Amino acid sequence: VADWKNMTPPKSRVMTKMEELIHHFIVVTEGLDAPPGEIYFAAENPKGELGFYINSRGGGVPYRLKIRAPSLVNLSILPELLPGCMVSDVPAVLGSLDFVMGECDR
Repeated sequence: VADWKNMTPPKSRVMTKMEELIHHFIVVTEGLDAPPGEIYFAAENPKGELGFYINSRGGGVPYRLKIRAPSLVNLSILPELLPGCMVSDVPAVLGSLDFVMGECDR
């Protein structure tokens, strides 16, 4: 690591040294100084693509943070899956999508 000020110290050291505890507290509460700009990072998730969009003006807190959860994207295909199905097939189709309503409700 190029700069240890941007890393949280190991838990074994935080619990024994006061300086490490203070450093950990500052990093967690104030955040890291990010350069201005924007980035989108996508990672593969068991339910689909999990995306993070971060827009920064510089400083410790991002200007905008958007998390793209896969459940809403998976649920959006539902109108294309249901034509021709019976009403009794709907629970099976919904179960096969394996969505989390807490992600869709955001």
